[in-house]
Amino acid sequence: MSTRLETLPHRHVLTLPSQPAAVRVARQTAEQTLIEWGIGLRHPTVDPALLILSELVTNSVRHAAVLSPQVTVIYAAGTDCLAFAVHDRHPYQPSLYASVTGTGAGGLGTVMELVLGLGGTARVRGDADGKGKSIWITLPL
Repeated sequence: MSTRLETLPHRHVLTLPSQPAAVRVARQTAEQTLIEWGIGLRHPTVDPALLILSELVTNSVRHAAVLSPQVTVIYAAGTDCLAFAVHDRHPYQPSLYASVTGTGAGGLGTVMELVLGLGGTARVRGDADGKGKSIWITLPL
């Protein structure tokens, strides 16, 4: 996908404490936001997108909370694209595509299978100071 995220007309940012409840709140916020943007929850991309989002927030809560007391979720959408990012302040940057080639395991493998199955993209973007990262997911609508 070649969508430039900066050009997407819809954007919403949510920052939460890095606690297990963040997963539920991030998912509920995504559902409400998608409805507000006119993207029906029955759209075939929505359920996999919500699962991907839940897995990424879960990973931040489980693995980054020690260095990152907050997790930030950025939601964005356009007429033909849904994108979101999960940001934390832990420096570790996972190899997303290794999770589908057998060298990774767990939730990221599920995330990448869903992303690739939907024809989407995934990218890790490190913070300028090297002390955090965002995992960006872009899916076609």
